[in-house]
Amino acid sequence: MGAALRLGPMLRNVTDTTATIWLETDAPCRVTVSAREDASVGEVAHAGAFTAHARTFTVHGHHYALCDLSGLPPGATLSYEVRLDDAVVWPQPDAPHPPSFVRTLNHAEPTRILFGSCHTPTDHVPAAVERYGPDMLRAYALRLAERRRAGEGAEPTVLLLIGDQVYADELQPRMREFLRASRAGGVGAATSPAADPARRGAGADRPEGTEADDPADARVRTDRSDRTHATRPPDDEVVFFDEYAELYRQAWSDPDLRWLLSTVPTLMLFDDHDIRDDWNTSGSWRRDIARTPWWARRITSGLGAYWIYQHLGNLRPDQRAADPVFADVRTETGPGRDGGGEPEPGHRDAAEVVDAFAWRAHEEPTTYSWSYRFDIGRTRVLMVDTRCGRDVDDDARRSMLDRTDAAWLDAQLTGDVDHLIVASTLPFLLPTAVHHLEAWNEAVCAGRWGRALRGFGERLRREVDLEHWAAFQRSFHALADTVLGIAAGERGAPPATVLFLGGDVHFSYLAQARPRSGAARPSATRITQLVCSPTCNRLPPLMRRLTSLSTLRLAGGVGAVLSRLAGVRRPPLSWRLAEGPKYQNALATLVLDGRRAEVCWEHVPHASAAVRNDPDGRPPRPPVAELMRRTLSG
Repeated sequence: MGAALRLGPMLRNVTDTTATIWLETDAPCRVTVSAREDASVGEVAHAGAFTAHARTFTVHGHHYALCDLSGLPPGATLSYEVRLDDAVVWPQPDAPHPPSFVRTLNHAEPTRILFGSCHTPTDHVPAAVERYGPDMLRAYALRLAERRRAGEGAEPTVLLLIGDQVYADELQPRMREFLRASRAGGVGAATSPAADPARRGAGADRPEGTEADDPADARVRTDRSDRTHATRPPDDEVVFFDEYAELYRQAWSDPDLRWLLSTVPTLMLFDDHDIRDDWNTSGSWRRDIARTPWWARRITSGLGAYWIYQHLGNLRPDQRAADPVFADVRTETGPGRDGGGEPEPGHRDAAEVVDAFAWRAHEEPTTYSWSYRFDIGRTRVLMVDTRCGRDVDDDARRSMLDRTDAAWLDAQLTGDVDHLIVASTLPFLLPTAVHHLEAWNEAVCAGRWGRALRGFGERLRREVDLEHWAAFQRSFHALADTVLGIAAGERGAPPATVLFLGGDVHFSYLAQARPRSGAARPSATRITQLVCSPTCNRLPPLMRRLTSLSTLRLAGGVGAVLSRLAGVRRPPLSWRLAEGPKYQNALATLVLDGRRAEVCWEHVPHASAAVRNDPDGRPPRPPVAELMRRTLSG
């Protein structure tokens, strides 16, 4: 029996002339993607088909491929199919969805950027919908499918998933059951050789709890004793690579969501729950977590899985070809990336390569950058890592970005575009009360109010997640000053908008900003924070009430006084919430047409509609309605 799809296909980075298809299979194979324009749906007539091939590469016993279609006509719509060896596996027989399309960028039409964050997979049963709310990604997929069948409605240009695509520390029942079975029976033990970054050399001969001189050199098997004794993993959190692989499979296997990801170009960026809650909150947090016996495995597995499942597809084909880690993986596991020929007899698992890279990226963040840039005509999208690259060792000199990413971001922050978008998963502009609280807390943790309160400040920081841009005041001021310079025309012709996209906080809002009163740099550029969170993981009622208090003017005033008493500088920007907060699960659409910009949030207005069963037994088809809308410029 031949290879089968385990996950995917997923349409990832798409440009004017290229498109990347990512997938996971259950066995090594040769993958072929063929695309052809359908005259009934195409927008421009182009004859002929386009084909890409790739051999799978193997990591920890799992098999992956990225196929890059190239030479595509700009502004075209092409249906595609996927073959594993000679068998067609996509589209699936009798699939209820329309064909999956590749749509290359068309600069003659408005750009439509979908964005959202914080998605927990559910089974659409009443208890899950009651707790987490209707799944907006699934609801959007169902509406998009209906519109395609009817041949109506505007198509999305790209979907930005900006944080918490998976929850590695808040598991659903199916995932908890997988952990129990995996750790009891050693699932994956026989076929998943892994680098153990907590041990070295002799492997099992090294006493438990001792560390290696070079943790990334070791190679041991993830056998049953590792899972149940040596690393003592927590019962309700993923630790090993195959557990992360299953976490991603469960997150992206819902049939409607799977179809959406197969037909809408998707770019991603991690936040803390993709690895672990509060990841890199502070130097104290890093030191504490490093002492747990399972953390080295966890961070290695999490970053390695993120690189494969999320990051590789973010890159254009030429960027991926230049990635030294990807080159090492392809060298390790078989023939070149063109996929020609049969697998080499020495085809090997690249677990050691990926694990060594992941541990190095954790220990030395400047050695690899997770941030990247994506251009759509005269719109520049900057996807900025605000997690892995943090510099938090010294509480008095914290930085949201390491020096490499800070220099990269500064070089990208220029004018001469219509719209400049900075997506950082964490909102840059919070409700002002929360901003001041985080700035005050950073000062207290640095000893501004004496050593006696530093411990209290750290406990508070972790307990209520005081770790956004406001908790990194040096970074906040540097970015705010740069943005004001862009708006004033100091870095090229000013854009119509500078837009910060964020998630994380589990409520959606729009904040309008301007230079603080008295600033000498007037500008027509609109500076706006847009937050869409969550897509499926709404806050419990008590947390909604507490967070709503932070948006009150009185709370903002109290916070400002508190931060001044701690010696915090006034921010160079002044801002207020113009829309929100809204606590429904939502998905936002940013529409850019020339220098005009508009944003709309949508939701499922009646949660009960998401739990009724159709006569055919399929999950319900919840209606989608507008939640908020705002014109940003033009």
